[in-house]
Amino acid sequence: MPTYASLIELEDRDVQNAQELASIWGEIQTEFDQHNASLEDSYAILGEHDFLIVFEADDREAAFKSALTLRRHGLTGQTMEVVDTDAFSQLVDEI
Repeated sequence: MPTYASLIELEDRDVQNAQELASIWGEIQTEFDQHNASLEDSYAILGEHDFLIVFEADDREAAFKSALTLRRHGLTGQTMEVVDTDAFSQLVDEI
């Protein structure tokens, strides 16, 4: 199953506290399941972005729906497909 990562910024979202943010993750996870995707990991990060969300999706359509789910919850960011370094190594070896 392809893996995707979303770099999220909270600039447009008024998050009052950590408990509210935790409830958002639960809602997002439920909606991802409905789109044939699974929320694998989420991290708070320092720097330009606030969170990193890692998810798997059955296909590109499911990934688009999942990215739109994040947006619908006020989490703006950039979503991209990622490949682990072992798989990337194998691709490089084939060239």
